[in-house]
Parts: sequence; structure tokens; C-alpha cells
Amino acid sequence: MANWVIEFNLDGIDVDYEDFNAFDAGDGKAEAWLISFTTQLRTLLPQGTYILTHAPVAPWFSPTIWGGGGYLKVHAAVGNLIDWYNVQFYNQGATEYTTCANLLTTSSNTWPQTALFQIASSGVPLSKLVIGKPATSGAANNGFMSTSTLASCLAQAKSQGWNAGVMVWEYPGATAAWIQAVRASSFPV
Repeated sequence: MANWVIEFNLDGIDVDYEDFNAFDAGDGKAEAWLISFTTQLRTLLPQGTYILTHAPVAPWFSPTIWGGGGYLKVHAAVGNLIDWYNVQFYNQGATEYTTCANLLTTSSNTWPQTALFQIASSGVPLSKLVIGKPATSGAANNGFMSTSTLASCLAQAKSQGWNAGVMVWEYPGATAAWIQAVRASSFPV
């Protein structure tokens, strides 16, 4: 993958590891693989020259669920090598991460301690936590928020010290109008 990034003169790479069975196994093999893969990528793609991001689902940051340590273990081992996390706050249940409160401050009992500020309380810098949301209700199974609701949540988060930005899934639903509406309250142009 690193050679491909270099060959095609790309800015970097986003690691979107979605092996749910490996994480569910709880034996640490998923985390060990991600740590090793990230270390090797960063060896070949030096910091400051290339961007290296990860796109984990928000529940993988829970400190109480994953027997192998989840993304908190990955962050503890190689977080210094990762520029930021495009956290997927969607596809985790019909009512998960759909209000400002459960997106920002108080996640459900299903995925404990995985709202934005809860993840930060577990040791991941707010500056590395990019909020990922679907652009349309059809772009994901669930987790969709209207642009006005999401914009309101971002303004709340920004007033509390967060400024990492938003990742959206996916084009063509994520038009310039969507981006402008979402950033209007917190990152106006």
C-alpha cells in the first residue's frame, strides 16, 4: 500500500480496517495487526511528508468491550504515528450517535464511553478525532443527522475545545452544499 501511495504521488493513506469478526474475537490479533501495519506504513511514509489516518468505527474506542484492547490499544501503541482518526459515528444502531448528546458527551450502554468527548477522556486527543457521518439517510444503515442538526452539534463541540473537523460518507451525496451547511455554524467560510 505504501508503495502505491508513493508511486501515484498521493498525499497519504487512510486505513479503513473493518474486520468486525477479528475485533469481536477479543484475542488481540486485530489490534496487533493494525499496530504492525501502521508501523510499517509510517516507516515507508514518513511523518511530515505523508498523511496517515485511520477510520475506525466509534465503538472500537470503548474501554470496556474489546478483549484485545480495541482502538485504545492501537492508539496507545501507534497513535503518535497516526495523524487523525476519521471516526465512523454511523452504522452502529438505529439510535446511536443521532443526537448531539449521544454523539458528543454520553454514548449509549450498548457502546459505552464512545461519544466524542468520552473517547477523548480515554486518552485520544480531541485534535485527532474527526467526526464521520453519512451525507444522506441512504448512505448508511443508520446514524444519519440532518445538516442543521449536525452543524449544531459541531458548534457545541467547537465551543468545548474540539476543532478536528468532519468526514462525510459519501460522494455524490456529500455535495458542496452539504459541506457548506454542516460547517456554517462552526467553520464558516
